[in-house]
Amino acid sequence: MNESQNFKQYDLEDRTFQFAKRVREFVKKLPKTIANIEDSRQLVNASGSVGANYIEANEAISKKDFVFRIKICRKESKESRYWLRLADTNSDANLEQERADLIQEATELMNIFGAIMRKSE
Repeated sequence: MNESQNFKQYDLEDRTFQFAKRVREFVKKLPKTIANIEDSRQLVNASGSVGANYIEANEAISKKDFVFRIKICRKESKESRYWLRLADTNSDANLEQERADLIQEATELMNIFGAIMRKSE
């Protein structure tokens, strides 16, 4: 792997880490309703799983293992987007904007992992 590819790998690893951190900050600001508490647990798990599985993919033993982990990254990105859409912001404009930004990032990560998947199979 050349230096350019290694930098890109780190960049995506950092990007998924930042996504998970931003999700956690967003969750802290949500109204504490029963639904938000339950949905937030799912959201935190899914958002953290994106990056964790990407790290696992980079340590994959085989190409098949790599593709499997990338598929999980895509699935967890998609799931994060789902839980973000369910979050009740109580019509707070700032939270609505933050959610929209996070949904956009989840969608972009989904697309990135989908492209990696297609190129690797």
